Amino acid sequence: MKKVFVTGGTGLLGTNVIIKLLQNGYSVTALVRQKSKYLGEENENLKIVEGSLNSDLSSYLSKIDCIIHIAAETSQNLIRYEDYEKVNYDITAKLFAQAEACGVRRFLFVSTANTLGYGSEERPGNEKELHKYPFTDSFYAQSKLNAENYLLENQQSTEVVILNPTFMIGAYDTKPSSGKLIFWAWRKKLIFYPKGGKNFIHAEDAANGILHAIEKGRAGEKYLLANENLSYIDFFKKVNRITGQNPVMIAIPNWILSFFGWVGDGLRKLKIKTNLCSSNMKALHIYNYYSNQKSVEEFGIQYQSTDKAIEDAVQYFINKKPAFESWFYQTILLSSELHFCWK
Repeated sequence: MKKVFVTGGTGLLGTNVIIKLLQNGYSVTALVRQKSKYLGEENENLKIVEGSLNSDLSSYLSKIDCIIHIAAETSQNLIRYEDYEKVNYDITAKLFAQAEACGVRRFLFVSTANTLGYGSEERPGNEKELHKYPFTDSFYAQSKLNAENYLLENQQSTEVVILNPTFMIGAYDTKPSSGKLIFWAWRKKLIFYPKGGKNFIHAEDAANGILHAIEKGRAGEKYLLANENLSYIDFFKKVNRITGQNPVMIAIPNWILSFFGWVGDGLRKLKIKTNLCSSNMKALHIYNYYSNQKSVEEFGIQYQSTDKAIEDAVQYFINKKPAFESWFYQTILLSSELHFCWK
């Protein structure tokens, strides 16, 4: 039985990855900050370890075949690159050094599609495209790209495979994280939407892609885990249809988004944390589209529709109704910031 060590096991992707690993006969050790936050099923082949990524994890890695490093600083309101670097770069480098020392065969690093160049609907971005503005101005994307480069340049006995998922939707989005985009439209009579678009993937498919990468991923390669390119209005139309609502939809002019970006830039100069900044707002103007051709050809993944991803996410939120209603009213209805600033 192959043994896998997973970081970030309580998040949307981490939980889905652990579930898939266990379903496919792996033995899993998952590092979490709080055991109580893991909401997947218990299993005799799952060992949950409460601890910090900053600590020496060698005692857990000595007999591990593969590390899947998902944990990251993904907040969009931090105002210094160093706030991302210490988690997304420094800890990654430290964990990789421990993996090498312990003889771990493979190191899977879960990054983001935004370290790769996006494209259009006619010519979507792929793994060969270089990092592009506005994501070159994103401290989060910068820290992830720097970590990718470090791993690829320093791999020796431990093989490195980079996974670049796009925007994930699905069950087990406990915080919620990317599921905020569904809450932006759900139960609303009026929806304001930006004019751009992005690529969406079912979180379960992203987890499947990571499982395939354990055995099929080529060392030193990057793999986009991506599926459907959609404009924001088309995504919200899907949410409306699936949740049975018919709100009025109004496009946000690009100049308004730019204005909020300038306001955010000013607040950040005053050392005030905010999701708003010019690069985040510019990301909403563009069609941030990607291709999944490489992962389909090499991994044989059959991606599920965005409709299925939305349905699974909505059903999960309904099943967790008391907790999510509290979050919904506190974070969505009382928020004074735009919530379109997702990675």
